[in-house]
Amino acid sequence: MSQIKSMLIVGFLMITATQYAQYTDVINSNRPGESMSAFSVGKTVFQAEAGIYAVRENHSLLNYEAKGFGTDLSIRYGAFFEQFEMILDLQYQKDCYEADISENRSGLKQTTIGAKYLVFDPFKNSKEDKPNLYSWKANHSNKFNFKDLIPAVSVYAGFNIQIGNNPYTFEGDKKISPKIMLITQNHIGTRWVFVTNIIADKFTTEYPSLGFVATLTRGLNARWSGFLEMQGYKSDFYADNILRIGAAYLVRENIQIDASISKNVKYTPELIFGAIGISWRFDQNYENVLLRDTHAIDEKKSKDKKSKKSKKGKKRKDEVELEKTKP
Repeated sequence: MSQIKSMLIVGFLMITATQYAQYTDVINSNRPGESMSAFSVGKTVFQAEAGIYAVRENHSLLNYEAKGFGTDLSIRYGAFFEQFEMILDLQYQKDCYEADISENRSGLKQTTIGAKYLVFDPFKNSKEDKPNLYSWKANHSNKFNFKDLIPAVSVYAGFNIQIGNNPYTFEGDKKISPKIMLITQNHIGTRWVFVTNIIADKFTTEYPSLGFVATLTRGLNARWSGFLEMQGYKSDFYADNILRIGAAYLVRENIQIDASISKNVKYTPELIFGAIGISWRFDQNYENVLLRDTHAIDEKKSKDKKSKKSKKGKKRKDEVELEKTKP
């Protein structure tokens, strides 16, 4: 037990030393929720997040039912600098649509290419409390701090691309349409993370959409985490709210598996999803970005200047004595 505590303290010190870097010691995945985190994976880091899901859709008024499965893939790459990330999102679905007649549908439901940039990091240039080297409990307490109310803020911009026949979108949907997002992320204590996404999608088409995703995640222990999520979107084509719950398990520092279940709040139609997934990170090309506390640097410079001035104004004792002995 004492060895584990020592390792955690070392990890805490490492995080403090690299507080401006986006890279973390363990994988940072957007799965199993639908929200996007504010922080990137880190420069030169490649990350793939994939999953499969089963879906059932039932509309009591229009008297139709659809059952099927789908797969989604997100590829993330940190490029140019720590705050920047490029993202490719793909989603394919195949189902059987049953109304008066049965119809098999399939196609790329979503293809989005975009980039994310961290515009504000509350941990950057902040005077964090020094770690308590004598108390593991003090360093890992969940005591509330008002600084936790200040979120990290990122912006995202991308394009939806229609590839082939897509039976899951509206007629007349454009081949290319924009998508933008405002992302905030709060770290509450050492176990809680709260992420929000405000989304404007396809706003140059006939049916623009506004949406949000709010995700609350809690670290249960070193391996397990659970989350609760609320997602909503509104347009003249379709509007809904979806509740989602799930958990993730850290297999290794660079591999995570997850499972979730989703249910919407209305019955026209009624939707239910069940999903499992895996996230994998390749970081062999990553170079540790050891960023120092600028306040500490400024204090050191100030002390050096004072020391130089002090030395400049003083004479050596032997110099004074030599002056007195001169005729």
